[in-house]
Amino acid sequence: MKENISSKELMLKKIRKALLEKRDSPHPNLEETPLYKANTEIPEVLFAEQLTAVAGNFIFCENGVDFIENILDLAEKFKWRKIYCWEPELQALLANYEFPFYKTDKDFEMAEVGITLCEALIARNGSILISNQNEAGRRLSIFPHNHIVIARTGQLVMDLKDGFQLLKNKFGTQIPSMISTITGPSRTADIEKTLVLGAHGPKELFVFLIDDFA
Repeated sequence: MKENISSKELMLKKIRKALLEKRDSPHPNLEETPLYKANTEIPEVLFAEQLTAVAGNFIFCENGVDFIENILDLAEKFKWRKIYCWEPELQALLANYEFPFYKTDKDFEMAEVGITLCEALIARNGSILISNQNEAGRRLSIFPHNHIVIARTGQLVMDLKDGFQLLKNKFGTQIPSMISTITGPSRTADIEKTLVLGAHGPKELFVFLIDDFA
């Protein structure tokens, strides 16, 4: 009598048989194979190219004074008034040069600019690695129409894996509950395939890379 076997049972039977058969891996050195081609560009240049390619803005600053001069120019150019910064380190820098900003979330629904730190800059794809462990939390990098990110040159790494290594070095086993990457301003093309910036977050993204933070 012919045994009646369902298609599901037949598939499981084949899987069991395959698991019992030992075969050599067709790609024994797969983990050692480089994911990307070797890059000869300077990381700062590569990051700037990749960021601007996705409509981000890159500003390199030699020191804190250079940063203040550049952010003052931006504030004057775009007529920013509601600028929010919740990072004590950045607050001290801004206050030292009497740059006006909001320390609390008062009138936050009117926020035009959010200034935050980051965990790392990823040169390979022009992305910014962030977490919820900074004072800015989740809101300041999402709600305002303009997002300004401040990073030191020591936070610029080539690949995402290098960024995660910085996180491990900084937090040890206490990894933040929220880790994400930002690649350019918020965008969507869901409606009639038309690209819209600022759909789910900031419309403009500015990254300041500061060589000497003092």
